[in-house]
Amino acid sequence: MAHIDLGVDEKIFPGISGPMRYRPETAKPLNELAEVLLRAPHSLTAGERELIAAYVSGLNECRFCCSSHSAFAAAQLDEGMTLVDQVRADLDSAPVSEKLRALLRIAGAVQQSGRKVTTDMVEAARAEGATDLEIHDTVLIAAAFCMFNRYVDGLGTFAPDAPEAYAQVAERIITHGYGSSVTTGS
Repeated sequence: MAHIDLGVDEKIFPGISGPMRYRPETAKPLNELAEVLLRAPHSLTAGERELIAAYVSGLNECRFCCSSHSAFAAAQLDEGMTLVDQVRADLDSAPVSEKLRALLRIAGAVQQSGRKVTTDMVEAARAEGATDLEIHDTVLIAAAFCMFNRYVDGLGTFAPDAPEAYAQVAERIITHGYGSSVTTGS
């Protein structure tokens, strides 16, 4: 049960959905940020950007966000959940491009502290073909998901156990994006 009364059935509106329904005026800009970072046209695929979100959420041990964004990434990556699990288990041996690995390392550093990102890490990403926009957005995705993770866990919201629950939401996100489908559960 959430730490505060969100005015919703947590089984219907788990994780971030309950707090977003509780404060729709703050949900709107948060959903707009997620939409731009994770779904807008970009040189990184939506699946790769969702993988960054899932990776950071896993490092933060946010069960709801990690499960959600792992499902969202898996639904948009050819290798599916197998790749997501491999990245989360061992980034160094996961079968991803060296560019994505370098960006995930940057995301992991941001998760610890923004000051953990080094010039060497940025140069390594650039050497693998990462653009300044990709580096920028990786840092912002990681920072935003640290906030989202703390929002969800700080309010003690419910996280379903069943992977199917996250897979269903993944289809809605892919079809409709962030916004009304997340905050209304429809």
